[in-house]
Amino acid sequence: MTMAGDAGSRATRELLLVLAIAGAGLVLAMVAAFAPWHPAPAGLVGLHPPAGAAGDAAG
Repeated sequence: MTMAGDAGSRATRELLLVLAIAGAGLVLAMVAAFAPWHPAPAGLVGLHPPAGAAGDAAG
């Protein structure tokens, strides 16, 4: 194999490796973005307005 052919083959292989790693990173980022982060048991946290805030509209 010639020197130029060997360099081209290495460049192609390196480019494919970089693209594969970038693709894996994108997949992991999407999993982290769209997966539920902290599933909490039902009833552990109750959301409610502060006392006196309900119906206190000005006007």
